[in-house]
Parts: sequence; structure tokens; C-alpha cells
Amino acid sequence: MTPATRTQGSTLGSTLGTALVLALGAAVSLGLARFSYALLLPPMRADLGWSYATAGAMNTANAAGYLAGALTMPALLRRLGPRCALVGGSAAVTLLLALHGWARADAALFALRFASGVGSAAVFVAGGLMAAQLAATVPPGGRPSPSLVVGLYYGGTGLGIVACALLLPALVARHWAPGWWGIAALAALATVLLAARARVSAPPAATGAAARASLRPLAFGLAGYFMFGLGYIGYMTFVVTLLREQQLSTTVVTVFYALLGAAVVASPWLWAGLLQRHRGGRPMAVLNGLLAVATVLPVLAPVLVPGPLLALVSGALFGAVFLSVVGSTTALVRHNLPPAAWPAGISAFTVVFAAGQIVGPWLVGRLADGPGGLAQGFVLSAALLALGSALASRQKSVPQQLQAR
Repeated sequence: MTPATRTQGSTLGSTLGTALVLALGAAVSLGLARFSYALLLPPMRADLGWSYATAGAMNTANAAGYLAGALTMPALLRRLGPRCALVGGSAAVTLLLALHGWARADAALFALRFASGVGSAAVFVAGGLMAAQLAATVPPGGRPSPSLVVGLYYGGTGLGIVACALLLPALVARHWAPGWWGIAALAALATVLLAARARVSAPPAATGAAARASLRPLAFGLAGYFMFGLGYIGYMTFVVTLLREQQLSTTVVTVFYALLGAAVVASPWLWAGLLQRHRGGRPMAVLNGLLAVATVLPVLAPVLVPGPLLALVSGALFGAVFLSVVGSTTALVRHNLPPAAWPAGISAFTVVFAAGQIVGPWLVGRLADGPGGLAQGFVLSAALLALGSALASRQKSVPQQLQAR
């Protein structure tokens, strides 16, 4: 082995290792802080006497906090830098998750869901920026590809989902509170690893025209991503509840959620080439369209193929796609904005994502309380995702001369 080959191997290992450490931020902010709620919802709803609207509103509160956090992120990143925001936000989320287990009043739980959303935004945006900065260190034609580096970060969400699928059924067998304490313990472990290992060398922040690059040319991408936030969150909030209503066993539900999480982990390798090849909105359009199919499958399952098969297919397809939609926005920002404008670009996409999530859970919950039940809410979610696909398909790449305007 030549010295050059050894150097390339060392660089490859270092880049992948850092990307995997950063992925713990996505595991905390989404996998644990948000998507664990789907597994905790059935026992919480039964114990606390919630309607579907109230259950959905809890995730609306979380999304509202996420939006508030995303709006403050550009200033926070300038003041503290991404690493402090990542580690500090993860520590705050860990404490808030533990407090969920002691809360009983709806008002307290609403407040905790909101506050954990704020912390999750800090973690997710800061980690996404660090992943983009890490991807920028990969030389042209180098390995791993920049899109795979970014995809590994977002795929970390699947680690949190798998951990929840394996841990929570036993913890919530008698009551839902130990479930929150269990995921808080996982978040604490991830925070320790982030504090010890999450470091990315980045160029100094720039100011001027580059930092103020216009986001107007990315309007269709932003609109498509808003529809994604509006549509996907209904599935991730209520899918376990829907499967329970269809009388699927605890074992099947556990396998479903673990399969979904494992597919999230695998998704970077599935879509890295697509995200790297296209500078415009085609990746987001394709992925949103696949999500629409995955979302409607559990509704059709009792009619087309009774039993768990279509539900499992839905979970695998949904998991293999939905975090890659998030990755597609970072790819859009990397491909079409100068590096100095990446924090503003990533924050803008995070804001529209959060805005869609605010409405989505409440809307699906309200529909579910009506005569159509959860099935009607899932059909609406699929339609919104299809609309997001159509909007994203109109997003073109930004000409070089417009990037710094």
C-alpha cells in the first residue's frame, strides 16, 4: 500500500467516522425527541383520555417549538457556532425528554413538547450545517461522495427510530412514563458522544453579498418542502395508532417500526447518487411521490391484502425515503448557494418544514375524530405529498451568476 493510498484510506475513515458521530444529532432531535411519540401515543391516549385532535396537537406544539427554534438559528449560529448549538441543544433535549415522564397535565405536556421542539431545531440545523461543511471537505470525485456524507447525517434519525422500536414496547407495558425516561437515557448517551467527538473544520464565516444570497430562485423547492412537512408528519404521528386499530399485534408493530428505522439508516446509500447528480428539484419530486404511495398503503391494506404485508411494505418504503427528502434540501442548498449562505439556506428550509408540521398533526387528528377516521387523514396526507412532488418538479438549478445576488 502506497503512502497516498494510506492517506486516502485515513481520510475516508475520518470523514465517515465524523459523519456517523454527527448522525447522533439527528437521532436525538428527530428519532428520539419526535418520532418516539408515535409509539408512546397509544398508551398515553388511553391513560389521559385524549381525542385524536388533542393527540395531534401535542405534535403540533412540538412543531411550533421547532419553528421557533429554526427562526432563531441564524443568530444562534453566528453567536455560538454550530458545535455549541449541537451539543447544548442535545443536552437540553435530554433533560426535557426526562421531564415528560413526570408530567400528567395536558398544559405541562404541551409546554414540554414545545420546548423539546426548540431544542431539536438547534440540534438538527447545527448538525445539518456541520454535515454540509464536512461534505465540502471531500475533493471533487472523492469518496465518500458529498451527498453520502450528508445522507449519513440525516440517516442517523433511523438509529433513534430503531432504538425506540426495540426499547419502548417493554418499557410502556405498564405505563408510558418509563418510556420517556428510557429515551432520555439514550439521548444522554448520544450527547456525551457528540460532546467528545463532533468536530468539523470549517472556513471562517463570511459576510457581504455571499452571505445574503437570495433564496427566491429556490421558491419551488421551498414550497415542495412545505408540503412534505405538512404531509409526512401525519403518518409519523398516527401510523402506529392506525395499525393498532387494524388489530395488528405488538410484535408486528415492533417489526414495522424497526423496519422503518432500519430503512432510514440504509437510505443514504439508496439515494446519494440521485442527490449528487441533480442540482434542481427532481430528487425531492421523486421522493415526495414515493412517500405519497407509502402513506396510502396502510389505508388500502385491509381491502387489498388483509394482514401485515402491505403495512410492512409501507414502513420500509416510507423509511427508505422520508429523511432523504430532508437531505435533498441540503443538496439543493449546497448545489445552488455559496458556502457563506448555507446557514441561511438550511435555516430557511427548516422553517418551512416546521411550518408544515405545525398544521399537519392537528389537521389529521381533526379528520380522524370525524366519520372517516384515521384513513381519511392518511389519504389527505398522501394528497399533500403528491402536491409537494408536483411543486418540487418545477424547481430548476440556480445559474452561477444568480447565486450571490
